Amino acid sequence: MTIQRTSAQKNQSASRSNSNIKNPKSGRWLYFWLGMGGIAIVSATAGALLAVSLTSTPLMHTELSPDEAAVFDSDRIAGGGLQFSQLTRPVNVLLLGMSVLPPDVKNPPAETKGLRYQPEINSFDGLSDVMLLVRFDPEKKKIVSLSIPRDTRTEIEGHGMKKINAANVDGGPALTAKTVSHLLDGVGIDRYVRINVLGMAKLIDALGGVTVYVPKDMKYQDDSQHLYINLKAGQQHLNGDQALQLLRFRHDALGDIGRIQRQQMVMRALIDQTLNPGTVAQLPKILDVVKDHIDTNMTVEELVALLGFGVQTSHSNMHMLMLPGRFSSKREFNTSYWLPDKQHINAMMAQHFNVQAADQANQPEVTNPASLRVAIQDSTGSRRSTLRPLILTLEKAGYRNIYVDKHSAEPLAVTHIVAQQGDGSSAESIRSTIGFGEVRVESTGNLASDISIQVGKDWLQQRGVLQQPLRR
Repeated sequence: MTIQRTSAQKNQSASRSNSNIKNPKSGRWLYFWLGMGGIAIVSATAGALLAVSLTSTPLMHTELSPDEAAVFDSDRIAGGGLQFSQLTRPVNVLLLGMSVLPPDVKNPPAETKGLRYQPEINSFDGLSDVMLLVRFDPEKKKIVSLSIPRDTRTEIEGHGMKKINAANVDGGPALTAKTVSHLLDGVGIDRYVRINVLGMAKLIDALGGVTVYVPKDMKYQDDSQHLYINLKAGQQHLNGDQALQLLRFRHDALGDIGRIQRQQMVMRALIDQTLNPGTVAQLPKILDVVKDHIDTNMTVEELVALLGFGVQTSHSNMHMLMLPGRFSSKREFNTSYWLPDKQHINAMMAQHFNVQAADQANQPEVTNPASLRVAIQDSTGSRRSTLRPLILTLEKAGYRNIYVDKHSAEPLAVTHIVAQQGDGSSAESIRSTIGFGEVRVESTGNLASDISIQVGKDWLQQRGVLQQPLRR
C-alpha cells in the first residue's frame, strides 16, 4: 500500500507540474489514454498471476524435516485475497544454482550408465555452483543481491572448515542456509530456491534470450563433460546454451570471481530487458517450462509477489554485491579459497541487509575520501594522459588512493561509477565531484577497489569542463 500511495502522489505532482502546458484538453486526453493503457496492462498481468496462483502445483521437490523447515522463517511474506501479489515485509531468499554430474548422486539415471562422458543431470544434490542471497525490501523499495563465491572458506556445522559449496552435499538447503547465516552475521533467511543448470538454459530461452556484451573471446573444452565453450567478444544476443557458456566460463586469472562478475552482467541485462508487466504475465508459460528444474519452499503466490515487487522496483534500486574477501595464497592452504573479509562483511550486512553484528562498532555515515581506493578503468581507448584532468579533480577533492587499472572491455557511452564494496554513498559523492556518470552498486569493477570509475564516452565531452579550473 505504501508503494501505491507514493505512486499516486508522484502522479498528482506530475499532473500539477504540467498544468501550464498549452492545449490542456489534449493533455487530459493523453493522460486518460495512458491511464487506461496502464490499467489494461495491470489487469492482464493480475489476471495471469491469479490464474497461476490458483492452478499451479507447489514447486517443492525436497521434503524438509521439521528441524530443517525450522531453519527458514515460516511467517507470511505476501498479502491474502486480492492483495496476494503484495509483499508485506522484507524477504531474504537464498538462491542456489546446481550443476550436477552422475557421480554426485547416489542413484544416477540409468541412461547415463555406460556413457564415455558425464552429462549434466536434473538433480538438486551435489555441490552448489552458484550462491546468491537476495533481499526484497518493500520498505526501502530495493532489491539487493549478494553473490557468495563457491570457494568461500567457512565453517559448516558438523563438518568443519570447508568450501561453502559443500554445504548442500552435507545437509541440503537447510544446512546451506544455516552456513550462509553464520557467515553473514546471523542474517535471517526466509526461503530458498534451487535451480538446476539445465533449467537455467530453458529459462533464458523462455525469456527470449539475452543481449549482453561478452568481454573477451572465451574458448574451453572438456570432453569428459561434453562442455564446450566458444564465444567471441562483443555485443551479441545469446540463447540459453550460449548464455550458460558465458556464465560457466572460469578459466582465466580471476577464476570464479570473474565468473561472478559476468553473472552480474547477465543478471543486469535480463532485468533491463525482461522485468516488465508483459513478461510477468507470461509467468504460467515460463513456470511450465522450468518447474521440473526448480526446488523451493516458496508457494507460487509468494513467487508471484516477489516478481510483482521486482516489476515495481526501479532498476537503480537493484544492487548487486559480492562477498568481500581475497584469494588465498599457495603458502596458506593446499587448495584455493576465497577468504572472507569480516570487517567489510559487517559493514555490507548493516547497510544492505539491516543486520548489525554483535561485535560491530557503529559505522561512520560518510567515508573519508582519503581512505577510499579509487580505480579508473578507461573504456574509450584514449591515451592515459587524457585521464589526468579527472585524476587531478579527484585529488583536489581529497581522494588520495587513486590508480589506473587496465581498461574496461565494454565500450561505454556513459561512465559507470561502480560501488565495488556496496558503498553507494561514496560512489554518489564521487559522482557529485566529477559531475558526470551513472552510479551502479554492483561488483563488476576492480576487485581491490572501493569505487571503480569505468570511463565512458561522456568523459570525452566532460574533460574540457574539468580542465578549465586547472588553467587558472
